[in-house]
Amino acid sequence: MAYENIRLEQEGAIATLFIDRPKALNALNTKTLQELESALKSLPADVRVLIVTGGGEKAFVAGADIAEMAALTDAQAQEFGALGHRVMAALEALPIPTIAAVNGFALGGGSELALACDFIYASEKAKLGLPEVGLGVIPGFGGTQRLTRVVGRARAKELIFTGDRIDAAKAKEIGMVLEVLPADGLLAHCRAVAEKILKNSPLAISKAKQVIEAGADQDLRAANDIERQAFGDLFGSEDQREGMKAFLEKRPATFTGK
Repeated sequence: MAYENIRLEQEGAIATLFIDRPKALNALNTKTLQELESALKSLPADVRVLIVTGGGEKAFVAGADIAEMAALTDAQAQEFGALGHRVMAALEALPIPTIAAVNGFALGGGSELALACDFIYASEKAKLGLPEVGLGVIPGFGGTQRLTRVVGRARAKELIFTGDRIDAAKAKEIGMVLEVLPADGLLAHCRAVAEKILKNSPLAISKAKQVIEAGADQDLRAANDIERQAFGDLFGSEDQREGMKAFLEKRPATFTGK
């Protein structure tokens, strides 16, 4: 499918989704969000890892498009926020691993998009933050909630209340980013991680992601019960039989995701 503001490239089982409005620093306007929603709903069935990054050299996503938002009524803002939430929820709900490759500015909606991925790697040039209070609003695509769950309540309040931009090193220090890479090595690192993931059972990875997400809002006993059920459910699958047979035969497994 042809898009104007995003670009999807696939190499084998790894897809890379570029937010590609470099002249606008990849800002998320309505059209871009609609294209993202469409792309996430129609990912090719053979994609097993998705990398999300920004087109151009300056920005991952510099934020939501303020030029568009400035004229919104409260009712229109509700609709715009709902669209943003749908996109982030669709990204978060994908049954495959998702990696944010933050290659530049990831402010406001950019940080929210990255936080909706399973984990974040950042370029040493990256700047992250949720500066919406300086515009008289708050993060509107899940930032207040996802950031809090990643870095803790006090740190999230500090970042949101001050509107501070932090560099990649600080983002790693507080647990928002996993690793900081040279700019020219960021995508290569993300692809190397994706290749490691591809060696494992797609069925088990999907189930592990489901269990982690489902258990995150439960108490430990309830979350462990979710894990126990999922663990048992995987037995009898082709991937389970192949994985254990390959281990006993001292050879690499060939997984089918069934």
